[in-house]
Amino acid sequence: MRIMVIAFSCKVAFGSRNKMPWAAQRRRPDAKPTISQFLPHAASDKGAAVTLDSTTEPRTQELRTDGDTPMPPVFDDAFRHSLSELFRWRRDVRRFRSDRVDMQVIAELIELATLAPSVGHSQPWRFVIVEDSARRKAIIDNFNTCNAAALANYDGAEAALYAKLKLAGLCEAPVHLAVFCDSSTADGRGLGRMTMPETLVFSVIGSLQNLMLAARARGLGAGWISILEPREVATILEIPAEWRFVAYLCIGRPEEEHLDPELERHGWQARLPQSTVLHRR
Repeated sequence: MRIMVIAFSCKVAFGSRNKMPWAAQRRRPDAKPTISQFLPHAASDKGAAVTLDSTTEPRTQELRTDGDTPMPPVFDDAFRHSLSELFRWRRDVRRFRSDRVDMQVIAELIELATLAPSVGHSQPWRFVIVEDSARRKAIIDNFNTCNAAALANYDGAEAALYAKLKLAGLCEAPVHLAVFCDSSTADGRGLGRMTMPETLVFSVIGSLQNLMLAARARGLGAGWISILEPREVATILEIPAEWRFVAYLCIGRPEEEHLDPELERHGWQARLPQSTVLHRR
């Protein structure tokens, strides 16, 4: 059985030990980072993703320095537009192609995920790449059980609509990534979470947004599955008791791309107006 557990400290490498993930390279003093390295700057009018490879030349900006001290980059209008487009075109994906995904790319995504803020700089995220077929099957079986139980909570037209929804790409996605929060971590020494210990989990959720956006910019889709029983997931993956299950992600190249969320497109839930989500006091 193969299972990869990653408590990321920027020391994990996939493939050659001499190849550093892009996010690690960008911190080297001699590296020349590109602001638009993982944005869909060359996307088509229909918003198709661009996969960066050896033939794709992204816009670049030289690292500015003041002596030996790196200076922050200047984000221009073109960057802001691309960033907005990235936010708009990020989707929760359930329909995947079976194309293999390079594990070096997954390493880059995880490292970019760990650039998210965390309470007390505790960095409580723990990533588990699930490769073993028996474990994957057990996860799929648990999803099917939980999904059937969820369906039983709806009646009539709602039940019929729920039954038609595709809520996971577990069978098709080439990459399965389980994400946990280490609730026992001493890192950060408790700063910021004495009154709100749940901020550890919030920190992990923030890292997932990083990962999903970075995946989308590379032409990959990510689907977040929550219709799983956390204790069963922990048992299947044999993770430490102190780790709290947060998310199970399917990652791969999407079969199709849409600007609107799938649940909105199929009539389950419309997007809320800003007047509902924004309040003033």
